Amino acid sequence: MAAHTFEFTAPLWLYGGKATWHFLTLPFDVTDEIDELTSEATRGFGSVRVQVTIGATTWTTSIFPDAKRESFILPVKAAVRKAESLAVDSDCRVRLQLVDFGN
Repeated sequence: MAAHTFEFTAPLWLYGGKATWHFLTLPFDVTDEIDELTSEATRGFGSVRVQVTIGATTWTTSIFPDAKRESFILPVKAAVRKAESLAVDSDCRVRLQLVDFGN
């Protein structure tokens, strides 16, 4: 596995606000390691740039810290959900690589 690359499985969930945003919550061990690696290099709102693969779909986005969940959350856009036939509560196998962190 490449440096600063993480693999995990997490369920897809729907944000409870007005918008129909879908997210995955990163496991605590992955969050802890990303925190250590990026503590002095985060962007706006504490975001971290990542390249993500779910199934056959790869895209670049950002993960964001979520104080309520004490973890990072990963937004999953509609095009990815459609391409991979994902619905709320789907278990997603994720490959996540940090972007711009010496990969």
